[in-house]
Order: sequence, then C-alpha cells, then structure tokens
Amino acid sequence: MSPTLLFSMVIAYFLILLVVAWITSRNANNESFFIGNRGSNWMLVAFGMIGTSLSGVTFVSVPGTVGFENFAYFQVIIGNLIGYAVVAFVLLPIYYKMNLTSIYNYLQNRLGFNSYKAGASFFILSRTLGATARLYLVINILHHTILQNFNLPFWVGALVILLMILLYTFEGGVKTIVWTDTLQTACMLIGLVVCVWYILNNLDLSLVEGAKALSDKGYSSIFVTDPTSKNFFLKQIIAGAFISITMTGMDQEMMQKNISVKTLKDSQKNMMTFAFIFMGVVLLFLFLGGLLYLFAQNHGIAATGDDLFPTIALNHMPGIVSIIFIIALISALFPSADGAITALTSSFCIDILGIQRNEALNDKQRKRIRQTVHLIVAAVFLLFVMVFKWANNPSMIGLILKIAGYTYGPLLGLFAFGILSKRTVNDRLVPLIVVAAPLICFVIDKNQKYLFGDFQIGLELLAINGLLTYLGLYAISTKSLKQ
Repeated sequence: MSPTLLFSMVIAYFLILLVVAWITSRNANNESFFIGNRGSNWMLVAFGMIGTSLSGVTFVSVPGTVGFENFAYFQVIIGNLIGYAVVAFVLLPIYYKMNLTSIYNYLQNRLGFNSYKAGASFFILSRTLGATARLYLVINILHHTILQNFNLPFWVGALVILLMILLYTFEGGVKTIVWTDTLQTACMLIGLVVCVWYILNNLDLSLVEGAKALSDKGYSSIFVTDPTSKNFFLKQIIAGAFISITMTGMDQEMMQKNISVKTLKDSQKNMMTFAFIFMGVVLLFLFLGGLLYLFAQNHGIAATGDDLFPTIALNHMPGIVSIIFIIALISALFPSADGAITALTSSFCIDILGIQRNEALNDKQRKRIRQTVHLIVAAVFLLFVMVFKWANNPSMIGLILKIAGYTYGPLLGLFAFGILSKRTVNDRLVPLIVVAAPLICFVIDKNQKYLFGDFQIGLELLAINGLLTYLGLYAISTKSLKQ
C-alpha cells in the first residue's frame, strides 16, 4: 500500500475534523470548553464514549491478547458493566446534585482542600500516563507504516499528531469533542466490521462457522476457573467493576462529557446505553482477534500480540481495507487523546490553578490561562510519548491497566471514604496516605511469590490500593460532629 496514499487519507480525515471543530466551536467560551454549556445530547455522548474508552490500544492490543489468553479479557468487561451501574446510580447523582464542573470539588466539600488537591493530582498523573501510553502505540504504528517512508523521525510524527489534536480542540473543548468523538467512533466501528467481514470471506467462513472455528481452537474460552491464576474469573470480574468505577466514574475526562448532558436522567441513560454497547463492541474485537490468529496460521504469518492486527491489515489485505484500517486506527487514537488533553487542561485550570475561584481574573484572562495550559499539556504528552518509545513495552493494554492499579487506587479510596463514611479526616495528612498506599502496593506486587506462593495478584491490585487508602483515611479520621 502506497505510504503517500495512506498519508493523504489521514490528512483528508483530519480536514473533516477541522470542519466539524469550526462549526461546533463558534461562540465558544470557558463554559463550552469545560462542560459544553451543559447542553450535550446524551445519545451522542454515549456513542462517542465508546471511542474514548476503547482507544487505539483496544483496537490493536485486545485482538492480540486472544492468542495468549483466549477471550479471558471479557471477564473484565463483565465486571465493567457492574461498575458502570455504580457510576450511573451512585456517583452521577452526587455530581449533578452539587452542580460540579470538576468532579474533584466533591472531595473538597466532603473531606477538605488537601484531599481535593490530592485527588485532582492523581487524576492528572493517571490520565497523563494512560493517555500517552495509548497515544504512543498508535503513533508507533503510523510511524512504521507511513511516516518513516518520508524519512521523518518518530518525534516529528508525534509532534504532528499532537498539533492536529490541538487545532480542533483549542477553542471548543468538550463542546467540539462530543461531535468529533461521535464521528470518530463511527469510523472506528466501520473499520472493525469491515476487517471482520474481509477475514471471514478470505477464510470462506460464515459468522456462525467463524465462531465454531474459534471454539474448536479454544480461542473463545472466556472463564478461567483456577483460583491461583491472575485471570481467575472472580478476580477479573471484581477488578473490572473497580476499573470502570475509577477509570470512568472518578475520571474527569469521562465525567466531563457525562455532566455536560443537561439532566441527570439523560446522563444515566447515556451511561447504561454506553455500557451495553461497549460490551458488544469488545466482544467483536475479541472475535476479530481469534479470526486474525486463524488467518495468520493459514497464511504462515508469524506476528503475534500488538503486531498481529497491523501486520495483517497493512501487508496481507487489499489496499482499500488497509486504508479503512488506518482511518479506523486514527479514529481510535483521537477520541482518547483529545479528551485526555482537554480534561487535563480543565482539571489543572480548575483544580490546581483555581481560575474559577479567583475573582480577580476576568473571562479574557481565564481564557488566556486555559490556552497556555492546553499547550503545556500537549508538550508534556510529547515528552511521555518519547519515554514510552524508549521503554517499548510489547503489550500496552497490560501496561496501561497496571499503571491504573497504582494511580487510580487512591482516587477509589478517597471517593469511597467520602461516600461510605461520615467521619472527618485530618485533611493535612491525606497527601501522605494517598502516596503511601501505592508504594505499599508496589512492594506487595514485587514480592508476590514470597508473600502468596502460587497465588497471583492481577488487576485486583486496584481494589487493594483503594482499600489501603480507605483504611489509612480511617486511621486519621474522627467521628463527625454533624453525625
């Protein structure tokens, strides 16, 4: 496939995004940027959240895991559904009742100013690491398939992609992203369906026959019943619930879109609609993964893991399918990166700098500060993408979930303590607790063999981290006078 043609398709796709951004960002202000003036359509938000949640990592890594873990990843997705219900019916009512722009203002109202700052700081750390890891994977694929053919170094490709994202999010923020994410999610899902259709036809299989072929090979096995395994179904389902509670319900990027919906009822409909569609889409990705491994075996292709899908799509499929794959991959990349940059800008401006609390600033000054932070966040993204390039981890989805276990655990503990307990914490000591809990988890994780023998801790490290944070907060708390 001609790199020039692929590059032309990417530019054309980006120009379409710019047109959408121009239309949606007219007369935009800080309120538009942060929460879309609370006028977003819940159906558009639900559909666009699929693209944000899946990202380029899911697009490439989830199919690649099938060769090693079969459909075991779907156990996490089952747990996600439970977690999304908690977000819809426990967290969203709180956020709407308090009319929040930043969800971490809840921590200030409930626990104190230091708790609020600690929660916002951990979100910034979590989203920066997670989003740049996702961004790196897709940029790396684009570099190998397109950009290196023009003798461009990796960092130039990363810079160009980030500049593209800046161009269409700089003014409109959430108001623009709701629409661009909808477009990009549609393109990503079309690419997924086309790839499934092509491989089934190439292998001369119907949908039912494809499912049977995967079953015969053992690829479609979902549940792991060995309690000592890190993929044991109960551990994975529990971990999946906590992952969606924290990485969606306690994440400013995901909630920023939800609270941009006008009413709580519509926001809840958005969340649960998204949850069920998300399950179906991930199942289709796993099905595609099994088909890719069958295709690779039939054609003597040695690629596995994160390299499997790109290798087959770009080297062993017709040109039109390769173009669709690249557009779908870009469509998976942009919703996770643009939302993360916008949410991090919002959180840093509101939670760390406090521009909405500072009455000495006028709207023009607030906008200038917000735009400066937006540029700085993009520069930080470029830096971390280069760090991940240097690290070159072979399975990015595993790395991202591992990072989440350490960085989202304190958020889980803070919110859980605020909601489930009526006690008053010593706010000055909260930063020590939220730093100590991940450090203890790191020690536990590195000494699993010595501590637990054959028993393996996997994704449930997030829940352990949250529990340690909760217990630490309890230890520095007293009975509430209000109680």
